[in-house]
Amino acid sequence: MSIAYTLHLLAAALWVGGMFFAYVALRPVAASLLEPPVRLELWKQVFDRFFVWVWAFIFILIGSGYYLVFFRFLGFANVGMPVHIMQSIGLIMIFIYAYLYFVPFKKLKINISEGKLPDAAGCLNTIRKGIAVNLSLGLITIIVASTHRF
Repeated sequence: MSIAYTLHLLAAALWVGGMFFAYVALRPVAASLLEPPVRLELWKQVFDRFFVWVWAFIFILIGSGYYLVFFRFLGFANVGMPVHIMQSIGLIMIFIYAYLYFVPFKKLKINISEGKLPDAAGCLNTIRKGIAVNLSLGLITIIVASTHRF
């Protein structure tokens, strides 16, 4: 049980922490120091690396979360409202992430390779907004998880 719980916490912390770092630290510095062509390439390469990890975090979160629900609590009937809230927010975050990965991130890479920098910038802006929403939802989930007993 403790391994599943530990993996769950680590995956959540790393996903939310990565979004926080990208949004609060990397984004403003990149915007102030780099010209658009270099900045767009930087974000493409950052997301190429980070998004692979996010897929891993999602699989760990889903696997460990449902493992805990069904093997520790013996089903959803035995968990409190915080678990239902975390599951709901988590699923929303996964859908937002999947959209960002399969639509604007894919277009970002294509637009950069074709030299369509204004279109690539639009894709990056869409990703930025999605990350802002997911970061907010992730922080809410952490608050729910840390302030309630299970």
